[in-house]
Amino acid sequence: MNDVVDDPRLARDAIAANAERIRPYVRATPVVDVDPADFGLAPCARLCLKLELLQHTGSFKPRGAFTNLLTRTMPPAGVVAASGGNHGAAVAYAAQQLGHRATIFVPSVASAAKVARIRDYGAELVIGGDRYADALAASEAWQAANGALAVHAFDQIETLLGQASLAFELEHQAPELDTLLVAVGGGGLIGGVAVWYRGATRVVAVEPAAAPTLERAFAAGRPVDAEAGGIAADSLAPRRVGELMFPIAQRFIDGVRLVGDDEIRAAQQALWRTLRVVAEPGGAAAFAALLAGRYRPAPDERVGVVVCGGNTTAVDFER
Repeated sequence: MNDVVDDPRLARDAIAANAERIRPYVRATPVVDVDPADFGLAPCARLCLKLELLQHTGSFKPRGAFTNLLTRTMPPAGVVAASGGNHGAAVAYAAQQLGHRATIFVPSVASAAKVARIRDYGAELVIGGDRYADALAASEAWQAANGALAVHAFDQIETLLGQASLAFELEHQAPELDTLLVAVGGGGLIGGVAVWYRGATRVVAVEPAAAPTLERAFAAGRPVDAEAGGIAADSLAPRRVGELMFPIAQRFIDGVRLVGDDEIRAAQQALWRTLRVVAEPGGAAAFAALLAGRYRPAPDERVGVVVCGGNTTAVDFER
């Protein structure tokens, strides 16, 4: 299983080449420096936010979606994906842009904002089961019968390769970061980020306490089932982390910080109040680790935080 760490498809030159391949289809999202004091945090040398919620479809997921669709052969049945919402929206968007049919399976916990996005991109939407794992099983049965191209949300080399482009981009925007905080669901994003940095920048995982997939995997020495609840269940609760990302995590991820639902809500509110950034719960989770003191930077530390998703209707502009 450790062979994935040294898989040439995930080498830094391969990541850089893929970032150039998908560049016409994804946004280079901005990095914003903020004053820790504005959030009541102790001083550090630098605190910056990678605003990946400004990516197409409202999350980082198009990076992996376009990588899959641009590097694999598309069958007549088109593409199929299971998703808590963000991955499905990204695959639907990529399929629409490239002229392919898409069928997306989502669980009943998928937010209304994410379901609406998937439908807006012209995909056939199937809602079934209570959690991501249920939608995945249903999508696999459908794929076996129809021969569509399956695009996994996190446990696939092409998906990891695509998500790694975020770190490639960030290293050019903020080249001297000491630490980067990244939220974990299935681990596609943090796996891609960690395999790019390869220990040169400390990568810290942040998970909801109600869905501690990576923490349980570290304790067991392998991916195992964990709870799949909490307010970020539609993006950070896949039941277990991916088999492919776990060896990467063991080598290059510097532990896990758990955050509670109330701490995630507080981070959402702080991002809105201070920056007018509307993050979904999963998108605010990494910042919650700072705000709640689960991760405390040293005074001379340069820290980045990935705000990875913004698909929420938490702000009601009709009021």
